[in-house]
Amino acid sequence: MLTVIVSDRLRQTDADRSPGVGDLLGYARVSALEQDARPQTDALKAAGCCRVLADRASGSLDERIEPARLLDQVRPGDTVVVWRLDRLGRSLRHLIDTVSALSARKAGLRSLTESIDTTTSGGRLVLHIFGALAELEREPIRERTSAGLVAARSRGRHGGRPTVMSPDKAGTARQT
Repeated sequence: MLTVIVSDRLRQTDADRSPGVGDLLGYARVSALEQDARPQTDALKAAGCCRVLADRASGSLDERIEPARLLDQVRPGDTVVVWRLDRLGRSLRHLIDTVSALSARKAGLRSLTESIDTTTSGGRLVLHIFGALAELEREPIRERTSAGLVAARSRGRHGGRPTVMSPDKAGTARQT
């Protein structure tokens, strides 16, 4: 389920916009049905967002409709505002890709709780440092995972879901 919330302030038309000054577009996301997006949407409206899109979807989904819709609405000079960075990206890599897509559209990203604003040089620096740290951590995680799997196999353990059917049941199922 998704909800679109529009605040009282109307979005500027291209003719009304000052050069280099855009709108603040908000994005809120909750994962579970029992969660409420109102604290996020209230904070985004208080930050001055002219439009707030709220989404109810798992952060692990590859394709989410509302963030894609939000990116389609971004114009040069606009800034996408989120309550927290983890509301927009499923991983740091995904978040950096999203920031790159915004940058290609000459738009920025602002996080209210982390105080990161990619429209400033300091905000871009912090985000790139986060990206470098994530990249640095990714390789050791892969190495530890591979080593753990090799060690488990050497002890006779194999990953995957346990077999539900016994050989007798499987033979009976094949005969019918």
